[in-house]
Amino acid sequence: MNNVFVYCEFDGTAVADVSLELLTKGRTLANKLNCKLEAVVIGSGLDGVGRELFPYGVDVLHTFDDVRLFPYTSIPHAAIIVKLFKEEKPQVCLMGATVIGRDLGPRVSSALHSGLTADCTQLEIGSHEDKKSGKTYDNLLYQIRPAFGGNIVATIVNPDHRPQMATVREGVMKKQIVDQNYRGETVKHNAADYVTDADFVINVIERHVEKAKHNLKGSPIVIAGGYGMGSKENFDMLYELARELHGEVGASRAAVDAGFCEHDRQIGQTGVTVHPKLYIACGISGQIQHIAGMQDAGIIISINNDPNAPINSIADYVINGNVEDVVPKLIKFYKKNSK
Repeated sequence: MNNVFVYCEFDGTAVADVSLELLTKGRTLANKLNCKLEAVVIGSGLDGVGRELFPYGVDVLHTFDDVRLFPYTSIPHAAIIVKLFKEEKPQVCLMGATVIGRDLGPRVSSALHSGLTADCTQLEIGSHEDKKSGKTYDNLLYQIRPAFGGNIVATIVNPDHRPQMATVREGVMKKQIVDQNYRGETVKHNAADYVTDADFVINVIERHVEKAKHNLKGSPIVIAGGYGMGSKENFDMLYELARELHGEVGASRAAVDAGFCEHDRQIGQTGVTVHPKLYIACGISGQIQHIAGMQDAGIIISINNDPNAPINSIADYVINGNVEDVVPKLIKFYKKNSK
């Protein structure tokens, strides 16, 4: 009871990376709270899932194995989590900010009246003093995320209701094995005790999963463009530079909104989070929302004609100039020196 729970997404063959990232973070939170880390996996064919999850520090693994539970559908998964949480009474629950997590999280939090903070960029444990009542709460989950269009960073707490629920995007947290030989306890639940036949009113007849068109999250080099690129034609220069550097092209939200680049390349709070070894920001001002998606890059180079652009404050190197002048010179240089 009162442990840290992570809902782990299972695609039929493996657990999603975002869930493994949350287990890593969950292990850290559980250590600070001096409690257990528990994982929940719902699906079909789960016999070997423990071997994948226990090395991340999972103390208790709850499995619900039923052929009807894969692929994911809203009603049975929500029914299982709600009943399990009423029994186990976790103090913290973490889910991925994925298509599934964004559907499941609000259903569970609404049923349990617990509240939910979406798209967190940081999760910490701390205390909170209610100025009005004078009461101090210890060991609360700090749910940290950009707010008001990315203009501020908000820290949200939930003093009175449990579980404290948060969703996190893939790539925001780091995935790290605690101990390859770590072994916890597996609790195999009878799914029929948690759902009814009526919960399976929706039956998935055919399912198509479209693979990503690029490897933006996994690329060691990312060249990202912002509204300062000026036009879609100028933005195309970044693809040429990316080819020379064997990297991927990303974009800020402003560039996507302006039609310079497709949405699946958007980096930031409302896009993807990347951790490349090299990040070249071209014409990007660097609002909080964008920085949240790339601030952990190894080396950051900013190309901007505004010496006071916010992104310059976190950049390792700043090239002050117009992108339409600088980028072609970079392309020419790398073409000449890569032969």
